[in-house]
Formats: sequence, C-alpha cells, structure tokens
Amino acid sequence: MTFDEAIASVHYLAVLAASSAFLVGGLWYSLLFAKPWMNANRLTPSDLRGGTVAVFAGSFVLALVIAYVLVLFLGPDRDAAFGATAGFMTGAFWVAAAFGITYLFERRPWRLLAIDAGYHVVAFTLMGLILGAWR
Repeated sequence: MTFDEAIASVHYLAVLAASSAFLVGGLWYSLLFAKPWMNANRLTPSDLRGGTVAVFAGSFVLALVIAYVLVLFLGPDRDAAFGATAGFMTGAFWVAAAFGITYLFERRPWRLLAIDAGYHVVAFTLMGLILGAWR
C-alpha cells in the first residue's frame, strides 16, 4: 500500500462519523466517572465552569485529526474487525502506555490513569470499528 492509495481510500463521511467518538468522553467524564475523575485531579465543579464551548470544539477538531490519521493507518483493505482491533491496540498500547509513562513521572494516581486511558481505549476502538466498517 502506498500513501496515495491510503489517501484515496479515505471515506470522509466515515471520518466525520468516527470523530463523533469524542462524544463518548461526554458520557465518560460526566455520567460514568465525573466524581472519581474530579477527585483524582483535585477539581471542583466550579473549576470546570466556563470555556465549555472551546473545550468541545477543540475536542471535536482533534478527534477529526485522530480519525483521519487512523483511517490512513488502517489502509484501503480495512474491515470492521481489523479497524476495531487496531483501534483497541492503538488506545491500549500507544495512548494508554504513553499516559502511563507521563503519569508515573507526574506521580499521578493509578485510578486517574485507568479513567483517562480507559476513555481513549474505548474511543479509539469505536473509531476503528466505524472506519473499518464504513469504507
């Protein structure tokens, strides 16, 4: 596979759909893990007031970048199983492991690593599934 073949295989609606996996973060950091995440970061609800539009807009743009590069990584011969597997492995073994290194040096709690890395594993797996299935 050449880089040109990978770019030619990009389905831009799939990239847009996959980038919506950032919405998982809305559930992850509100309904599922809001209190433990805030406690581990020593944050209060008032610390998180304001700037919400910028946070979500920036998150969406970055999710678009991630989805676009992930689909290039998956290549033109992708399918749902490969996409989900590659997404999982990217989230677990690149993103989570990189967070782990940073969190070790920053002496951050393991609970916070589990919450933050867990979100990325789920989001990357979902992105990979969408990108692999929707060619």
